[in-house]
Amino acid sequence: MFVRPIRLTALVACLALAGAALAVPPQDAPAPAATPATPGAALDAALAGAWRAPADVLRDRYRHPGQTLAFFGVQPDETVIEVTPGGGWYADILAPYLRARGHYVAATWDDAIAGQPGYRYALNKTLREKFAAHPETYGQPEVRLFDATAPSFGPPESADTVLTFRNAHNWVADGNAEAYFKAFFAVLKPGGVLGVVDHRARSGTDLDTMKTSGYLTEALIVDLATRAGFVLDDRSEINANPADTKDHPNGVWTLPPTNRHDAADDAKYAAIGESDRMTLRFRKPD
Repeated sequence: MFVRPIRLTALVACLALAGAALAVPPQDAPAPAATPATPGAALDAALAGAWRAPADVLRDRYRHPGQTLAFFGVQPDETVIEVTPGGGWYADILAPYLRARGHYVAATWDDAIAGQPGYRYALNKTLREKFAAHPETYGQPEVRLFDATAPSFGPPESADTVLTFRNAHNWVADGNAEAYFKAFFAVLKPGGVLGVVDHRARSGTDLDTMKTSGYLTEALIVDLATRAGFVLDDRSEINANPADTKDHPNGVWTLPPTNRHDAADDAKYAAIGESDRMTLRFRKPD
């Protein structure tokens, strides 16, 4: 199994192992390996950065960014492409982490192409303004544009890691997920890592339900990745949420942070929290 060198601290390692022990195994996978600890002081500093909005920090309890990036093996001297980072929740961690020695690439929809959903233009604007306003925090991250109908993420074999957080369900709904995974494979160096986090459906969920609910089976993601040429390297339960029943009236968007539900149900869905999520690490063969 491919594992990158990861610096451990005893305390965080213990916490990570404890979290792994309490997690619920995925429904279409064997029990995962123990979760590695956060890789070093540089990432710890990025996680603790004063530039992170308090509301974003509160969501760490659902998204576990330190453990997740450690599991993916992200190192501070790498070229890392984050696919459609939205308003920059993970960019607030990754760009400062990579600022001194690495290179952070935000791969976003090409907003020179007319006729796309309006939120894409707004998110791109927010991200660019964030980076431009605070170079002392983010350094010189690259905003790299791609056409969502024919995605390409840069020169072949130029990236160490590609990361995607809660995006694959959109590609599946749009019917072009296969093109994305092929593009990830093309841009990664041999031995490079693809890290995928997304809302997890029950094993055996049909495709139509996945498209409308926003929840995907692990089997579907593994199939997309392996058909593109990747090898499944490991799975983790870092972002599991056994309280998520996955049967909500408005799919995954019923839950926080979207909260597409009646105000009377706020407490019910706040108690569940964010969705149950798969965390999968794939490797491009050497």
